[in-house]
Amino acid sequence: MKDYRLGEVESRFADIIWENEPISSAELAKRSDELLSWKKSTTYTVLKRLCDKGIFQNDKGTVSSLVSKHEFYSLQSEKFVEETFDGSLPAFLAAFTSRKRLTPKEVAELRKMVEEYGED
Repeated sequence: MKDYRLGEVESRFADIIWENEPISSAELAKRSDELLSWKKSTTYTVLKRLCDKGIFQNDKGTVSSLVSKHEFYSLQSEKFVEETFDGSLPAFLAAFTSRKRLTPKEVAELRKMVEEYGED
């Protein structure tokens, strides 16, 4: 599994790309200035770093994702459970629900997911 770790600011920058892709690098620099108060050079430096990580690509000035936002956060969640709970989803859920009570709707959604998984 690739290591797609992002800091808080990098995550906000990535969200700008995911929400607007495909986006020109000039437009990305403009939005980064508006939303993050970044200079153009900062935008291009961080973009290059995220392209080098294999999350985005900059093809002739058009920026798009190689990894979708959903896939990225799925990988992050999987890695967290793997590292923190030895890969045990039940252990994660037990820890999570020890402080946060699930709503009936959430329980129903989880049951549905488990049932659908069992059908495969």
